[in-house]
Amino acid sequence: MPKVLVSDPVDQAGIDILSQVAQVDVNTGLSPEDLANAIAEYDGLMVRSGTQVTGEVIERASALKIIGRAGVGVDNIDVTAATRKGIVVVNSPQGNTIAAAEHALAMMLSLSRYIPEADRTVKSGQWNRKQFVGAEVYKKTLGLVGLGKIGSHVAAAAKAMGMKLMAYDPYISVDRAEHMGCRLVELDILFREADYITLHIPKTPETVNLIDAEAIATMKPTVRIVNCARGGLIDEAALAKALEEGRIAGAALDVYGNEPLEADSPLRAVGKQLVLTPHLGASTAEAQINVAIDVAEQIRDVLLGLPARSAVNISGLYPDTMEKLRPYLQLAETLGNLTAQLAGGRVQTLKVSLQGDLANVESQPIVVAALKGLLSQALRERVNYVNASIEAKERGIRVIETRDAAARDYSGSLHLEAQGSLGEHSVTGTLLGDGEIRITEVDEFPVNVPPIKHMLFTRHRDMPGIIGKLGSLLGSFNVNIASMQVGRKIVRGDAVMVLSLDDPLPEGLLEEITKVAGIRDAYTVEL
Repeated sequence: MPKVLVSDPVDQAGIDILSQVAQVDVNTGLSPEDLANAIAEYDGLMVRSGTQVTGEVIERASALKIIGRAGVGVDNIDVTAATRKGIVVVNSPQGNTIAAAEHALAMMLSLSRYIPEADRTVKSGQWNRKQFVGAEVYKKTLGLVGLGKIGSHVAAAAKAMGMKLMAYDPYISVDRAEHMGCRLVELDILFREADYITLHIPKTPETVNLIDAEAIATMKPTVRIVNCARGGLIDEAALAKALEEGRIAGAALDVYGNEPLEADSPLRAVGKQLVLTPHLGASTAEAQINVAIDVAEQIRDVLLGLPARSAVNISGLYPDTMEKLRPYLQLAETLGNLTAQLAGGRVQTLKVSLQGDLANVESQPIVVAALKGLLSQALRERVNYVNASIEAKERGIRVIETRDAAARDYSGSLHLEAQGSLGEHSVTGTLLGDGEIRITEVDEFPVNVPPIKHMLFTRHRDMPGIIGKLGSLLGSFNVNIASMQVGRKIVRGDAVMVLSLDDPLPEGLLEEITKVAGIRDAYTVEL
């Protein structure tokens, strides 16, 4: 009989499901070293956030088939190491969606009617009705930053309460937003016009302190802000100051830059216009049961030889198959990432063409890898080889797959074409004999460059002096060019230039590049 180790506290309902097919050992509080010493005898591992499943643990997991995280995040699991070893990693991406959305709504209503402070005063013997004149949400404008699973549920509930909806999400289609009753707008417009703002986005380098003093200064004095998503999205000192000075009406926070909230946090001194809870978004009895059942069922299914429904890596592939496809998956993911940045975040259609020898391999993982790369700018670690297709569908991205066995300049190539907010763009790439990735076409202009971290793409007129002007401009900003290549079809016609850079472009330089005579468009890419 298979053996499953449960190394964090989970609801008994999950253990009961696992017990149907396996011997279940519950042993919580293990250190990574203790877990590494014990893991060799287990076929399955079920964790929450406490257990650290390191690369060393996975390396010593000789029989392990699946790791299940009873929750959403998998940052405590070395997913790369598990994938390399052919171990399926699953989570419960929707297990606490309702709980998190309902908490955001509860915070919004509690803030609007001063419920926590009113409760405190009544219990202390006071009866100050005039002190707690609140605000109705009916006919107010709710600005949702992020329209994923949680944001969508908040939108539906708010709409039912009679609120007007606007949303900022550069990775969802206009049609999808309109279907939910949301007007899709840019972030500055949302900040300026919304009566309520709720955040439903991950924490990334781009979203840290998304709401800072500068953003707050553009908001209505009557705005109320709710963050039940991730700590660090709001500059807490700037928020506290704005609340104390009455420049905004209120805020409600469930998550913080540092948790637990520090004793000297300026948020602690703010009065009734601020509601604070200790990261309770997923803390419902139903959510804890749901995630335990969801993950336990997936572990059970994998042990029975069935596929998992919420794998965060490539499920259903044996290690030898995965080893064969890995170079192609990296090619597809790289090209998808590049295509997304050239086409702009809001992609409506992605065409995937497998050409030459590549037309004869298993296509689904390659298409999924391309989608993973395409969405990685928006979703970061939340997008994976299994949920990429689902995430693309939810964002209204249409995927068209074609095969063309005819070889062109290379024996096998992958061609991606995307229609996005910056227009139509396409890229083609291939693998050289040593497995090195090469970009061979950009917008159907021939090139031959390896992808690197910092790249600059231009669309320009093929004319004397333009390369020198661009080089001089970059040099004046102390940006070093590692390599440069021009692709053209005809002399003095349109052309593309691809520059590999040692450093990212300084702020404002991209705008200066577009001012160079002959350059029509310029795009920076970070891979």
